[in-house]
Amino acid sequence: MKAIMHLLSPLLLLTLLGCSTVSDTGRSWAGYSESGQASYYADKYQKQKTASGELYKHDLKTAAHRKLPFGTKVKVTNIANGKSVVVKINDRGPFVKGRIIDLSKSAFSSIGNTSAGFIKVKIDVIR
Repeated sequence: MKAIMHLLSPLLLLTLLGCSTVSDTGRSWAGYSESGQASYYADKYQKQKTASGELYKHDLKTAAHRKLPFGTKVKVTNIANGKSVVVKINDRGPFVKGRIIDLSKSAFSSIGNTSAGFIKVKIDVIR
């Protein structure tokens, strides 16, 4: 019995470690910046649950990013006209090559024309 426990203990430890995830909570993203294309959420996503559990609402200044932690505040600047907006990350995406952020419809329309579909932006983490 003791031999079986001796063999199972490392196996149990490896199993538990394999189930854990590495968190970004200790990493400081302040000062991080990135440039690329921004798009916005289609109307069909209104009141749908985001990856953070919040409901998406067109009128809130929110966004999706692949890596930034939920709750991160990001300044998004339209490269063409210099207009900027501050958004809160509450979702994951976009998952289209070349796009770095998906903005809520109101955030996008405050810095660009939604008829364009996407715009070239620079994002800066502010906190």
